[in-house]
Amino acid sequence: MVWRIAFESAVGALSIPNYRVFTIGNTISLIGVWIQRVAVGWLAWELTHSGTWLSLCATADLIPVIVISPWAGALSDRIDHVRLIWITQSLVAVQAAVVAILSYLGVMTVEVLFSLTLVLGVLISTNQPSRLALIVTLVGREKVGSAISINSLTFNATRFIGPVVAGLIISQANIAIAFACSALAYIPFLIALSRIDTGSIEKQNPAPRGNIWRESAEGYAYVLRHPGIGRIIILLFATAICLRGFVELLPGFADQIFKVGPEGLGWLVAMAGLGAITGGLRMLSSSGTNGLTKRIVNHTLVLALAVLCFSATARYELALVCIYIAGYTMVVTGVGTETLIQHAVDPDKRGRVLGLYGMIFRAAPAINAIILGIFSSYFGLQMPLIILALASLLIWAWARLRQADITRALEVEAHQRPVV
Repeated sequence: MVWRIAFESAVGALSIPNYRVFTIGNTISLIGVWIQRVAVGWLAWELTHSGTWLSLCATADLIPVIVISPWAGALSDRIDHVRLIWITQSLVAVQAAVVAILSYLGVMTVEVLFSLTLVLGVLISTNQPSRLALIVTLVGREKVGSAISINSLTFNATRFIGPVVAGLIISQANIAIAFACSALAYIPFLIALSRIDTGSIEKQNPAPRGNIWRESAEGYAYVLRHPGIGRIIILLFATAICLRGFVELLPGFADQIFKVGPEGLGWLVAMAGLGAITGGLRMLSSSGTNGLTKRIVNHTLVLALAVLCFSATARYELALVCIYIAGYTMVVTGVGTETLIQHAVDPDKRGRVLGLYGMIFRAAPAINAIILGIFSSYFGLQMPLIILALASLLIWAWARLRQADITRALEVEAHQRPVV
């Protein structure tokens, strides 16, 4: 029954030509993203064998979101989403090609790798609010929950495929080939974006062209005043800064704790992706927003316990199970949070609010990974993660006490809002 509902929801969203074209191109592109992320992590570890450098390079594409997202969110409310995404995605392909060439020539250093990955982060941070806001204009608000779940499924299906492919390429060929493959994978998305019929999609209402930073501040103030969006954003931020960044340190766990090499690393990342795929299917089978707040809060508890178990074991098989559960719960909480926000937010503030959501979704795990990486140099990889997993249980308790208020603000009011 669950799978039938999920299938019908997916068919409903994918029957929209623009969204179908976008999804096909985006899926191929995301395979390249995951190949590149695994390759960056492994290359950083090979160059330094330092937990600090590993966390810095693995999260360098996430760090710029803190500075860029406020500006990018306001920009998203002003200009055409498709054009902005196409320009930035073209530059992303160029960046991957440069990394491939430098790696092939053998002149790559960890400082250069960090700098180029930082450039990648600037480009991704610039287009992320537009990518999130574009979805509702492609499918309409009534199908946005299904579309978000499909996006999560494609993201995490490629999170399963990409790391396995990357592990095989790195172990059987070399790191430069992995980066070259990621660069080539970005091209189909550019083709897909050029084929979207912009004349048939819902037109965004551009924000007034005032001071862009003042507009960003207005968007953030709106979030803080909203009785539901503000609290669900706080929960997302707190759990992300404690739990979501540990996956960036998997190269260190694969080498030092589990001793399984690059292929073992690929399977660790892939199991997180497989769990996320299952979580995406579960969310795709859900309809509307009823019960989403309760599901988010409950799965926050499961996520904390899964990460705690992962951080405390040295058994590779048990770690695979724990990371599967963590991947599942991360998607349930992430998709649920974005769906509630998309339903509750005022349309003229969508880009700015989703820019904040995207900033937290990307930057908080990066901060978490950096904290873990720095403290791992003194206390090992496991102990810092154990402490943060225990701290996340307090976050869950805070949210549990406020669950009824969040439900009332986001689920009840969302049903009462007119479809736009």
